[in-house]
This record gives sequence, C-alpha cells and structure tokens, in this order.
Amino acid sequence: MTKTFLLGSAAALALTLPAAAQELTVFDYSGFEDPSFHQPYIDARGAGPDFVFFGDEDEAFQRLLAGFQSDVTHICAGSVPRWQASGIIEPWDTDQIEAFETLNAALVGQDVLAGSEELFFLPTDYGSTAVIYNTETVPAEDVASLEIFNNPAYAGRLSIPDNVDDAYALAYLATGVSDWSDVSDEQFEAATDWLRGIHQNLRTYWTDPAEISQLVGSGEVQAAWVWNEVPVAMAEEGFPVGFARNTEEGTSVWLCGYVNMVDAPSDEALAYQYVNAVLSEASAGPLLDNGFGSANDAALQALGAEAMEAAGLGEVDVPVLAQLPISNEQRERQAEAFERIKAGF
Repeated sequence: MTKTFLLGSAAALALTLPAAAQELTVFDYSGFEDPSFHQPYIDARGAGPDFVFFGDEDEAFQRLLAGFQSDVTHICAGSVPRWQASGIIEPWDTDQIEAFETLNAALVGQDVLAGSEELFFLPTDYGSTAVIYNTETVPAEDVASLEIFNNPAYAGRLSIPDNVDDAYALAYLATGVSDWSDVSDEQFEAATDWLRGIHQNLRTYWTDPAEISQLVGSGEVQAAWVWNEVPVAMAEEGFPVGFARNTEEGTSVWLCGYVNMVDAPSDEALAYQYVNAVLSEASAGPLLDNGFGSANDAALQALGAEAMEAAGLGEVDVPVLAQLPISNEQRERQAEAFERIKAGF
C-alpha cells in the first residue's frame, strides 16, 4: 500500500475511492465486530467494514502467509516482532492517527512517541490480568499473594490461561520480575520452574473467557488468573466474584492493537478511518463497558475513576508487568517450555 490519501470527509472518500476499494477487511477476534467499538466509521460510511475472524494469532499469521489478504489485523503486543520480521506489515503514518498525541505513553513506547522508531503496532485496547476468586468460599487473605497457586488447599481447583504470554507474566511476577523486556537465563529458569511447580495444582488451562466463567461459576475452579473482562461479565450476572489486582507480587497488563498490512486490497484511507474510529472518544465508553481500556488515554480518563475501577482497570499500588513486545527468541523459548510443562514435563 502507498500513503497517498489523507483522511477527509465521508463524501470525499466516496468520490475518490474506486469501486473495488469501498470495503475494508478487518481480520480480528470474534466480538470486536461490535458496531459500538467503531461507530464513527459506520456513521461516516453508512456501514461497517467486513470482518473475518480467527481463533488465535498463530492461525491468523499462517493464513496471511498462505495468501489471505486483510487491510488491518488485530493482534496483541507479543506477536509484533514475529509479524514485523515476516514483512507482512508496514508502519502506520502517525500524522494520520488523530489521537496519537493522547495515546497512553506506557502502551505506545517513548521511542515511538519521540519519532525515533516507526509505529508498526498501533495500540487500541488493553486490559489487566489478575486473580479472580469466589468471594463466598475464598478468603481475601488467600488471594493476597500469587502463591495461592501453590496452596495445597486449592489443589485441583485453580486455573491459568492456555496462553504463553499470560502464563509467563504470572510466573515472572511470582518470582520477582516485573519487566520481562530483558530477563536473564536465571530469571527465565526460575519462572519456568514456578510454572512447572503449579502444574499439578491446576484443574485446567482455560482457553476462552466463557470456559473459565463457567468453571468459576460452577465452583469447579475457586481462583484463576484471568483477564479483567471475566469478572466484569460475571459480576453483571450476579456471581460473587472478586478480582485481586493488588497481590503483593503484582499484576499484569496485556495490550492489543492493529497492524497495517502490506499490499492490502482496500484503499489505505479506510484503514486510517477505521482505527481512528476505534480510538475515538465515542468508542472509549463501549470498550470499557466490555472490559477493554482504550489506548486513547484522554478519552479513557474522561470516563472517570469509578468506571475504570468497575471494569477492573483502576489504579494499583503494586508492580505491573506490561506485556509489551519481546524478542522472537525469548518468546519461542517461553512457548517451548510452556508446551512441555502442559504435557507434564
């Protein structure tokens, strides 16, 4: 794609774009097609983009390498180095990102904001990962530490995600590391040993929010390492759940956003119109209502501290491990070890 268009009015876009380029293709996780997440795009164009869904980012990556074409793809930060190295994504033009100046600096990176690095990954949504628990059966003091996963009283009634990034975020925090950008071999081995140690205590490695919600709701799982959208949804349904983000070792923040695909089928002006809609003030509220924080910090903070706390994104006074991009070598080493642990080795 070439950056030859600046964003303009919907009328101007309709007049200048060729007929074949009128539809934007968004490759995404199911659920993000919610119109309220990009309503300004719909208002401007009269309809939303075409969504195609994938189950996980490895599947998405392989499909794109095999020839599937999208205009923008929704991935999380841990995948970025691999995608960038593959050559299938290109940098965003920050001049066309309307909320660029008000993006959360901790999510974007100071080097990108300063203009010394290109923006290959545009953060749009983030959330927290912490310990959900049944407040009627689990005392608050038992979830004051991540060592609940080693507590024999809960053996067989615990769960963590079947996700290498979330698993190692938990393990690094539990072993005293809150920045995974440059871990030593010793720190990696300590985290791996910790994960191996809790394996026998786990009821399962959960794969999606619906699964872990059901397990916690039924009582099969008493405590689990989950994304903040899970307790938000369960609380709305009346389940007695707590979300312990102030565990003494810390909590984690995951980060997702959109990448700009090379040789995309539609006009790039539509891609910018879409991501600007996702990052708009109008989208911040609906995203938060569903447990997602907007990377547009000004729009998010305008919603108020009470709304942030209700969504599991309030302020904490413990270490925070941000799941920012890491090297391919480190991620592959973690992924290999995690697969062995799940297999019982």
